[in-house]
Amino acid sequence: MEEDPATYRILRLRAEILELGSAIRQLQREGLDDAAAQLLIVRKRGQLDHLVKSDRAGCHPDLTGGRR
Repeated sequence: MEEDPATYRILRLRAEILELGSAIRQLQREGLDDAAAQLLIVRKRGQLDHLVKSDRAGCHPDLTGGRR
């Protein structure tokens, strides 16, 4: 069974967010600046939220905001 491209993107974004969260925790433990990683995780969460809402509505925009 072939997965829906939107479902794949949702799963991929969730994995990236988990990975970024881990990197942020490691940076914080080492006392390093985590601002860039924090900004990236906020952006990824926004993309995920948009994709999930679009998927529920039945339309599948690409991640840049355009429509397919």
